[in-house]
Amino acid sequence: MLLYTQILDTNVYFCAMSTETKEETFTLEEILTSLKTVHRLILWNDDVNTFDHVIFCMMKYLDYSESQAEKIAWKVHNEGKCPVLEGSFTEMEVYRKILQQEGLTVSVD
Repeated sequence: MLLYTQILDTNVYFCAMSTETKEETFTLEEILTSLKTVHRLILWNDDVNTFDHVIFCMMKYLDYSESQAEKIAWKVHNEGKCPVLEGSFTEMEVYRKILQQEGLTVSVD
């Protein structure tokens, strides 16, 4: 498996003349996937979250109307998953983390 290391958050402190780095490792597949121009945030069905909670999260974090959020909840319930947002990989990752903190099962495609 090929791995690629990206250096993030390089902070240079001129007074101490030191450099701090944080490394994050990605697989080749993850890098190639992130190069796509459009990514989708997918909401998955689970046995934990209620319709009300899913609807609340869609309205609060993704700015859906109540009617739109209800349609998403039903689609996830009936079909097992539903794309809920499209955008850059970075943007989708931000929303994925937010919705995961709310207990929803989401992934980026």
